[in-house]
Amino acid sequence: MTCAKLLPLAATALVLSACSTIEDLTTEQVGDATLSLANGQPVGTVRLMNDGTDVSVDVTVTGIEPGQHGFHLHTTGSCRAPDFTSAGGHLNPTDQSHGSLSPDGKHLGDMPNLTVGPNRTGSAQFELTGDPEMVLDAIFDSDGTAVIVHAGPDDYSTDPAGDAGSRVACGVLRAN
Repeated sequence: MTCAKLLPLAATALVLSACSTIEDLTTEQVGDATLSLANGQPVGTVRLMNDGTDVSVDVTVTGIEPGQHGFHLHTTGSCRAPDFTSAGGHLNPTDQSHGSLSPDGKHLGDMPNLTVGPNRTGSAQFELTGDPEMVLDAIFDSDGTAVIVHAGPDDYSTDPAGDAGSRVACGVLRAN
């Protein structure tokens, strides 16, 4: 085959190889946290993942009471025991109301309830709402972000915190 015939084939192959789908995007861990109880006992891990299109939170817990637990990002990267109130309120950089059932939509710190099974373990992956750059800027701001597991379930509507009860585990997200 002559070079003149190979050139169009090579160009076509190059164009096709540049095409990718969402499944082809590389997912990168951009942050993590260790969840601990007020007594300092570690009970889980949180990984913050970014594929360039979405930011997600992967959580795994063990040793937490079975049932539904509110699971939120909080405004301050601080987990002072015994009540973790040092973490502040929910992360809400766009000043939205609370809860996925809110007619105005949820804020960044809102995530679905975390289900812990009878064996006292649970894991889940939740996507965060918003442009990845905005989401990461809000999480890794000057005072950081905490991840909180609450004693009870979030009702997805009570503003500002979902009536999820006390804070039972906390971890501070650190950039990787």
